[in-house]
Amino acid sequence: MTQPTPSPVIATEDVHADLTVIGGGLAGVCAAIGAARQGARVTLIQNRSVLGGNSSSEVRVWVCGATAHGVQHYARETGIMGELFVENQFTNADGNPYYWDLVVGEAVRAEPNITLFLNTDVREVEADGPEDARSIRSVTGWQMGSERRLRFTSTSFVDATGDGLVGFLAGARYRTGRESRADLGESWAPEERDAQTLGSTILFYTKDVGHPVKFVPPSFAKDIARTSIPELRGIRVDANGCDYWWIEWGGDRDVVADNELIRDELQAAVYGIWDHIKNSGKYDADNLTLEWVGSVPGKREYRRFVGDHTLTQHEVLGQEQFDDRVAFGGWSIDLHPPGGMYATEHGSRHWHPDGNYHVPLRSLYSQNVTNMWMAGRNISASHVAFGTTRVMATCAVIGEAAGVAAAVAVADGVSPRELATSRFELVRRALVRADAAVLGVVHDDPADAALTARVSASSTLRTLAAQTPSGILDLATKVALVVPVNPALDGIEILLDADVDTELVLEVHDPELGQNYVPRDLVDTVTVAVPAGEKQWVRLPAQWRPASARNAFLVLRANAQVRVHTADTPLPGVLTFTHRDPGEDERYTEQWREWKQVLQRGSLCVRLEAPTDAYAAERAVGGYARPFGGPQMWISQPLAHDPEPTLSLAWDEGADLAEVAVIFDDDLDEDLINLHHHRTPFDVLPTLVRDYRVEAEVDGGWQVVADVTDNRRRHRRHPLEVPVSASAVRLVVTATNGTDSARVVSLRAWADGQS
Repeated sequence: MTQPTPSPVIATEDVHADLTVIGGGLAGVCAAIGAARQGARVTLIQNRSVLGGNSSSEVRVWVCGATAHGVQHYARETGIMGELFVENQFTNADGNPYYWDLVVGEAVRAEPNITLFLNTDVREVEADGPEDARSIRSVTGWQMGSERRLRFTSTSFVDATGDGLVGFLAGARYRTGRESRADLGESWAPEERDAQTLGSTILFYTKDVGHPVKFVPPSFAKDIARTSIPELRGIRVDANGCDYWWIEWGGDRDVVADNELIRDELQAAVYGIWDHIKNSGKYDADNLTLEWVGSVPGKREYRRFVGDHTLTQHEVLGQEQFDDRVAFGGWSIDLHPPGGMYATEHGSRHWHPDGNYHVPLRSLYSQNVTNMWMAGRNISASHVAFGTTRVMATCAVIGEAAGVAAAVAVADGVSPRELATSRFELVRRALVRADAAVLGVVHDDPADAALTARVSASSTLRTLAAQTPSGILDLATKVALVVPVNPALDGIEILLDADVDTELVLEVHDPELGQNYVPRDLVDTVTVAVPAGEKQWVRLPAQWRPASARNAFLVLRANAQVRVHTADTPLPGVLTFTHRDPGEDERYTEQWREWKQVLQRGSLCVRLEAPTDAYAAERAVGGYARPFGGPQMWISQPLAHDPEPTLSLAWDEGADLAEVAVIFDDDLDEDLINLHHHRTPFDVLPTLVRDYRVEAEVDGGWQVVADVTDNRRRHRRHPLEVPVSASAVRLVVTATNGTDSARVVSLRAWADGQS
């Protein structure tokens, strides 16, 4: 007689760490790496087989961030997101999405403190406590394919799931939809509160196979000729991938509950658009075929958790300088109509801040779940402010900040709220030491012995000039030049042609904020007579002595009789702009920007008359680790004059050293991208130092601490095998990756060897 078979039971496996990060998009990846580098043991859980979230090969959205594709300046992210950009540029300059998967995956696997669980879907959360002070005890997930039930415990948790499932199950307060205009006083909020969000997107790639290929549409393909898409959206035969970001739908539905319906509608639209391209007879597409169609909707918005602070439109556009700032963004407030691709209005509208804005730590932890951090698009922000924080590079730097803060809080035994209010200097110094993406935060960590050293250099660039002409720029419209001023602007010469005797007017503007490159406050105006002639250097006696190192925004007023000469020589810290009037579709909208950068890797032919201290050796110690009110770095004389530039630190009483770290210049004005938006024309940023050595003077003799060749990274840490007491440290540069001088953002001599 057959006996009944007992029901099989799959045992639950327990996994413990200091910090559990749920969600393997860029926010979760950077949170995990950031925490691991602080010495925390980290579990990273991802419910799919690859990392990267919407940027991965499964979805293929390019990573946008604070540069806003050239709208903001010296804005590219540093920290972990910056490392990913720079590494991808070297290994994957053509933007292969599978190579990008490798870049992200390898960054996680390089960290010994991270244990990674892929294909693990967290579905259960154990949390307790009163509504206003709940605590997560564990999260439990199912690892598909392996048939494992895994229970994860830790002191703190990071919800980087995007949709915010963990916080929802834990009882964290959250918002969905759009606040009303009256709720937070935001002009871009609707009059009435509603449940509408930004929709989801599915993308597709095409390929020219060199011979005709037919396309037989599936039965579910949308007949887009019966929609507004052909008239209102940009269908082009040369478009690919994120060019079709506007294939968006579901914002007027529940993007989670209706996820399957939304996916089906998006795929129907994709195949309908492809049918229109291939079979309408309106496009030269005979040899094109579909190479890839996404199957996972890329979601933009769902839950936004409530933290101790809710970031708003006013703080983004006003660039509020929070005392607890831990990250920055610069993308526009970018909102889409809930109707998505079927809407009759534009697919998006944009409101750019004047420069990068700050994100406070108080927006990165839950107001009522005492051990939960948020990272990515679910942070505490209004719907309008979320319109800018949601882009992935900004989510990534927010993720790093949350991970670093969580690790610091665990190590110090404090709550997120205590860390943000009474112990904030701990996370601020940890972020600065990690070279994280923070703005206007001074490096004052007493553990860095460099701050007490005498600083010197073998040479310093003192003259700012580009004198060899290579092109012409008409002055039919206004032209502007941003130059560093330290300590003073005392006259400038410009090479120009004049058709007739005329006058030239120069305005000097103060951008006011260190991260801004726009004219805000007029401080001087000079007018000079210009005789007719070609290639003449004309002196403009502009004067400005600001109280501290600043950028000057110099505006040459339009004069149709004048042309200015340009040079192929890029000048450090110098930007060139032309002025434009708004187009008809911009004239009454907030998305209009009047200044556009030109000559990105060149300059006007210009000479500043006064020597500059903008590149002095002292700029590489303490201060800021990215451009802020000027370049913020030491720059040597050209290598032809100083073939081995040297930056030195010296102490009268000696200094105990466990690590020497160097931050090199990776040209944060260069807009790097992970996929196919554009291609930057070099694999390694030319401004980076290539070959160098670090030496320490111990007991009267010099010891080589590090000898590096073929460097392509910004932040290099060199732990000493045995800590020493040194009377001096020097960095000797023997080659760069292209620039004609050595550039060092920061030289640090740590007394402790951080793990």
